[in-house]
Amino acid sequence: MAMGTSVLSLRIDHDLLERLRHHAAKRGTSVQDYVVRTLVRDDFDQRFQAAVEETERFYGSPGSEDGDQVRPSAGIR
Repeated sequence: MAMGTSVLSLRIDHDLLERLRHHAAKRGTSVQDYVVRTLVRDDFDQRFQAAVEETERFYGSPGSEDGDQVRPSAGIR
């Protein structure tokens, strides 16, 4: 499956843009790349958390009969 690109145009506060520029510069990237990576990372975090919750539903809730099991969400904040 080929993935295309689209354009998203938005207005943001000057101070926010300056903060984004600062964060992007610290990482040696453009503001556009910084924002896209941030959105991708957030999307991954949400999908990963949903997968962990589904796994816990499938295998049982924490504190179930097997005390030696480590919960799939252990260490996730």
